[in-house]
Amino acid sequence: MLNSGTAAAEPLYPIPDPDPFYAAPADLAAAAPGEVLATRPMPPLFYFPGARVTLVKFRSTNSAGDPIAATTTVLTPFNHQPGAPLLSYQHIINGLGVKCAVSRVLYTQDPNLFVKEAPVLNAILLRGWSIALPDHLGPTAAYGAARLGGLITLDGIRAAQRVPELGLGASPVAMLGYSGGGMATGWAAALQREYAPELRVVGAAEGGVPMNMVKMIEKLGYQRHPVFGLALAAAIGLEREYPRQLPISAYLSPAGLAARASIANGCTNDILLAGAGRSVTDVATSTSLVEDPDARRVVEDNSLELYDGTPLAPVFEWHAPQDLLIPVDSIENTMRRYCAAGVPVQSELYPSPDHLSTAVLGAPSALSWIDARFRGEAAPSNC
Repeated sequence: MLNSGTAAAEPLYPIPDPDPFYAAPADLAAAAPGEVLATRPMPPLFYFPGARVTLVKFRSTNSAGDPIAATTTVLTPFNHQPGAPLLSYQHIINGLGVKCAVSRVLYTQDPNLFVKEAPVLNAILLRGWSIALPDHLGPTAAYGAARLGGLITLDGIRAAQRVPELGLGASPVAMLGYSGGGMATGWAAALQREYAPELRVVGAAEGGVPMNMVKMIEKLGYQRHPVFGLALAAAIGLEREYPRQLPISAYLSPAGLAARASIANGCTNDILLAGAGRSVTDVATSTSLVEDPDARRVVEDNSLELYDGTPLAPVFEWHAPQDLLIPVDSIENTMRRYCAAGVPVQSELYPSPDHLSTAVLGAPSALSWIDARFRGEAAPSNC
């Protein structure tokens, strides 16, 4: 039985960021994708010694093709030279609240939210590369909307290169991300040909990427699973981005609505706790939405395996061959398609006990591969 027509059946959006810097300007529609809307010098960060921090607001595009205001944080190394490389690093952002955005996490006092990747990012800064850290879930924290993450990533690169004081206008660019950050990276690489072909992207390194959201949700959703919260959060986030096509809230039970309310502004720990050991049958009044063609199309439209576009730039991809969290066959199918289209693809396997350990194991090779692309070396391929 649906509870449509009630307030509970409407999408539950996050509490907007109280900082007016993040708000969309009234004339947003007049701006072009990637156009800089505002910049703000930020306080220095002790875990990035010597780096200059700049918050950039820019115009991007949501999944419906409408203009949105998005943000990226640019770290400029102390030894920066104009035209030196720019790496767009897409963090793993498991969150439905705006406080989970990277630009917020960098300055949070919450001990549960911190930049675990700081050692790797510092190693990158020491190379003299600038780093862009996009808030790739967008202004409504649309977790699961992977295509949106790709668009924001590309526009964040455009914006960073258009801020004169950052000295990046002539810089070669690479992209890097793992898991959820890999989704944004992979989609940015796949969308560049049609959305931002002018960008000088020399390579994209993506690891542990959930490349088929249909399989992922089926795997996590229909049997009790320790990380079911991620599937529930993805459904809530996708509803925010596609409210008419995927009206998840109309199918939630009282227990499901309570879980939704508890994580609507939450980050990783809140999401995992709310969903631990649960399944769709614990939070929904019906699973009939699964058969709805509009709803299924939303999930398919955010699955790289099912998108027929291919990257302009070479790809480095890594994963664990028996990753229990993501559909590995979808990665293999996608890379085979890229290879058939002539994209240089270097795929590496890292036997690992879990999904997140693989991120650490593959990071050194991914960075070495990116470094070679910045040096102008031809991309290897093991297609």
